[in-house]
Amino acid sequence: MLNLENGIDSLTNFKRQTSEYLRQLHESGSPIVLTVNGKAEVVVQDAVAYQRLVELAARADREETVAAIREGLADAQAGRVKPARKALKALAKKYGIPDSGE
Repeated sequence: MLNLENGIDSLTNFKRQTSEYLRQLHESGSPIVLTVNGKAEVVVQDAVAYQRLVELAARADREETVAAIREGLADAQAGRVKPARKALKALAKKYGIPDSGE
């Protein structure tokens, strides 16, 4: 989680005190937003914390996929389906795709 009191600083300070910032990143695991002329430009983060973030995002993506599959299966079991050709024709009409003639 970004700490708004200690988690924002200038790129200039980061360049001047890189080793201190790296120590802080390793200890806290929290990212730091670096600014240029007062505008947020980049976020730096410890590699371990970044890997954890990537893994959480991947897990969330898998969970969303599984949930979508379950929803589709429930729709099919409840009869909320239509033939593929009919669905494809409706999409083609909606998006202005010419009919292939089948």
